[in-house]
Amino acid sequence: MESIIFSSSIKIDLRGFLSRQKYSRLGLIMDSNTFRDCYPLILDGLPDHDYYVFEAGEVNKNLTTCTKIWQWMTDLGLDRKALIINLGGGVTGDMGGFCASTYKRGISFINVPTTLLSQVDASVGGKLGIDFNGYKNHIGVFTEPLAVLISEEFLKTLPIEELRSGYAEVIKHGLIQHANYYSSLLIRGWENQDWKSIIEKSVSIKKEVVSKDPKEAGLRKILNFGHTIGHAFESFYLDTDRHLLHGEAIAIGMITEAYLSELKTGLSKDDVKLISDALIQIYGKFDFPEKDVKEIISLCSQDKKNEADRINFSLLSAIGKCEYNIPVALEEIAASITFYKSL
Repeated sequence: MESIIFSSSIKIDLRGFLSRQKYSRLGLIMDSNTFRDCYPLILDGLPDHDYYVFEAGEVNKNLTTCTKIWQWMTDLGLDRKALIINLGGGVTGDMGGFCASTYKRGISFINVPTTLLSQVDASVGGKLGIDFNGYKNHIGVFTEPLAVLISEEFLKTLPIEELRSGYAEVIKHGLIQHANYYSSLLIRGWENQDWKSIIEKSVSIKKEVVSKDPKEAGLRKILNFGHTIGHAFESFYLDTDRHLLHGEAIAIGMITEAYLSELKTGLSKDDVKLISDALIQIYGKFDFPEKDVKEIISLCSQDKKNEADRINFSLLSAIGKCEYNIPVALEEIAASITFYKSL
């Protein structure tokens, strides 16, 4: 399990961490937004280093960008003792970690997540990967970073919609594992959270699940609640002018999969309404034409949790309790999307 460091001064803590490591050369991977907004916050704490900057956006989390990163590593002559810092959100952590863990069969890397989404979710658990031909996270590996350094200082650099996007994963952690946590989130309202305590609580929930099932053989699948249909929506609109942020797509996924939870695992109708009302209040309603639905449903069949042609879901039996490997038929998925449209 990777070491997670909660930092109150990222510049000082990163400098201290690097001073304790042995490496031949240091490289940073970041996107254009992070280079502008977050790199200056740590620059004084960094020893000599090289960096690679790619254009921000999920649309660039692909093999083309990886090829450029591997070429950069090759041109620098990085050996297997080199160390990579992935400074950025989930896209940077996923892709930078994937490139590091495949370059020369793997060099060490650390994650410095700069978005709420990456701090509570993507940076923890060693899942790395890229999108491929429209399928989200289709190519990837499991590799643990050397460490994850988490600081709420970076949250001040985020646009409000990015902060709200990350909050969807916070809500999910409460729904799948901790009913009291979920209730406390609703009481405060999403803009008024104590982010430091929220991040620490969400990380502890995810870490506990991952430690019991690092390679997603069973229990870890509960972390995918909201993601089977949510990823399908995110993938379908990825290259369009209606592009959804990850949390916006997962909010749709959690509402539709709450409906499926009533159908398949006994979640009460009252809880479905409670979840739907709360998520629509935060994320609003996404309007989409009926003609898109068939292809969105077909994207669910590419989900990585599927086995033997069954579409497997992680669904709630109650708020705070999640079951996994629940087979769902295509017509049931269609019904869940119809339910969402009817709200």
